[in-house]
Amino acid sequence: MTQTDKTQAQKHIAIVGGGTAGWLTALVLQKSAEQSGVPARLSVIESPNIPTVGVGEGSTSIFRQVLLDLGFDEAEFLRETGATFKFGIHHEGWRKDGGSYFGPIDDPNALGPVPDGLPSNWLHQARIGAGKDVAATHLFTWLMRGRKSPYACKKNGDLIAVSPFHYAYHFDQSRLGRYLASKAQGIDHIRGEVAGVQRDAQTGDITSLQMQDMPDIPVDLVIDCTGFRRALIGQLEAGWVSYGDILPLNKAMPFWLDHDPKKDIAPYTQAKALGAGWMWGIPVQDRMGCGYVFSDAHCSEDQAQQEVEATLRQPIEVRRVLSIAPGRLNAAWVGNCIAIGLAQSFLEPLEATSIHGSLVQALMISRIGLDKVLTGDVAAVRAGYNATVARQVDDFAQFINLHYAGGREDTEFWRAMTATGLTAQTQDRLQRWSKQPVLRSDFTPFPGGLAHVEEQLYTPVLDGLGLLPQAPAKRLFDASPKSRALARKTTEKLTAEFKTAARSAIGHRAFFDL
Repeated sequence: MTQTDKTQAQKHIAIVGGGTAGWLTALVLQKSAEQSGVPARLSVIESPNIPTVGVGEGSTSIFRQVLLDLGFDEAEFLRETGATFKFGIHHEGWRKDGGSYFGPIDDPNALGPVPDGLPSNWLHQARIGAGKDVAATHLFTWLMRGRKSPYACKKNGDLIAVSPFHYAYHFDQSRLGRYLASKAQGIDHIRGEVAGVQRDAQTGDITSLQMQDMPDIPVDLVIDCTGFRRALIGQLEAGWVSYGDILPLNKAMPFWLDHDPKKDIAPYTQAKALGAGWMWGIPVQDRMGCGYVFSDAHCSEDQAQQEVEATLRQPIEVRRVLSIAPGRLNAAWVGNCIAIGLAQSFLEPLEATSIHGSLVQALMISRIGLDKVLTGDVAAVRAGYNATVARQVDDFAQFINLHYAGGREDTEFWRAMTATGLTAQTQDRLQRWSKQPVLRSDFTPFPGGLAHVEEQLYTPVLDGLGLLPQAPAKRLFDASPKSRALARKTTEKLTAEFKTAARSAIGHRAFFDL
C-alpha cells in the first residue's frame, strides 16, 4: 500500500472543542489507535472565540493514572500548569451542628488481605463499630491536616514518595489545556469555528464539518467537547435528563483570591456550605480559584455576592455569573457523534465528577475498540455505551445529593433540602444503613472495573455527616473476637504509620519552592 493509499484508508476522528476534556480525549484515543493498529487521524478543532471563565478545577485520582499511562512527567506537568496536589475535600458547615470533616480519596482497605468472613471495607467498619472517625485511618487525612505534599526529602536531597496511593490535582483549566495541546504530537490542531454540519441523508451521520473561513472538513467520527454549547450533539436527537429537582443549584459565581501568605497551600478542595448553596475553593500554586454555586430561588446575585464577602471579610471581583443546568444527555452517542465532558452532562463541582467522567468515557471508547466504533455497525455497542454513561452520571448525582443529608435547617434553602430535597434512593439508603453496615454489595459493579462511586467514597461522607451508627458495624465482629482485635490492631498501626509519614512529608508550598 502506498502512502497515498494509507492516507485515504485512514479514518478521521475530529474532536470539536479543546480544553481539558477535548485534549485528554484526543490523547487517550491517539494511544488507543496506536496500540490497536487502527489507521486513524485525529484532530482537535478549537474555536479561537470561546473565552475561558473557569477559576480552578479539581480532578480525581484517575487523572493522575491516565497522565502517567500517557507517559507524562509529573514534575513537568506541575511546573508548566501551576497545578497542586489534591488528597480530598474539606467539607465545612454541611452538618446541622456546623461541624466540618475531611473526605479523603485514598482507600486503606486496599492495602492488605481481608480476613475471612469480613467485608472488603473491614477497616472502616472497625472504626465505626468502635465509635471512632473513619478519616483517621486514611493517610490523605493527615496530609490534608498538615497541608503537606506527598513527598519527603531524604538526607541526600532526593525525594521519596510517602504515599502508596494515587492522588489527584488542582489546576487552572486554561493552563492545563495549553499544556496538553503542547504534548499532543501527531494530533492536528485546527484553530477555527464550526459553523454547521453536513449529514448523510440516509443514516443521519455527520459526514463533514462546515467551517467558517476555511474548507469543510470530512469526518468519520466526531467527539463533541464544546461544553455547555453542545454545538454538535445539540443538533441531533440526544434528549436531556434534568437533575434540577434533586440538585437545585443553578447559578455559579466564580472569582479569584490570593493565597493567605501566613498559611501553607491547602492540598484539598474547600467546600464551605453557605445559606443557599456552597462555596468552592481550589488552590493552584499562585492563587485560589473560588466560586459560589447557589439556588437563585433562594438567593439573588447581589445577595450571593454580599454573603460571600461577609463570609470572607473582604470584597471579591466576580468574573461573571453563570447559569447552570444540572443534568445529562439522554444519549451521549448519537450516530457517529459522541459527547464528552460538559457537552454530555453537568453536575455541581462538588466531587470533581466532570473530568473523572470525561476520562472514564474516553477509556470506555478505547476499550470498545476504535475499529468497532468506526465501522458504522455499532447499534448494540452504542446502546450499551449510552446506558453505562447514563448510569455513571445518575450515580454521581445521587452521591452529590447525599451530601445534603446533614440536617441543616437554618435557612430556607437548607430547610427545603432537609425536608424534601433528598432523593428516594438517598432516603432508602440512609434507612438501610441505619440498621446495616455500608458494604460493596450495596452498589452495582461498574462495567469494566473502571473507578466509580462505591462504599470507599460513601463511607467517609456518611461518617463525616454523622449518619453511621455504631451497632451495625459492631455486629460484624461479634462472631469473631480475634477479627475485632486484629482490626483494632491494624487500624491503630496504620494510623500511627500515616501520622509519621505525614510528619515527614514536605510542606505543600515548600515542595514547589524546591
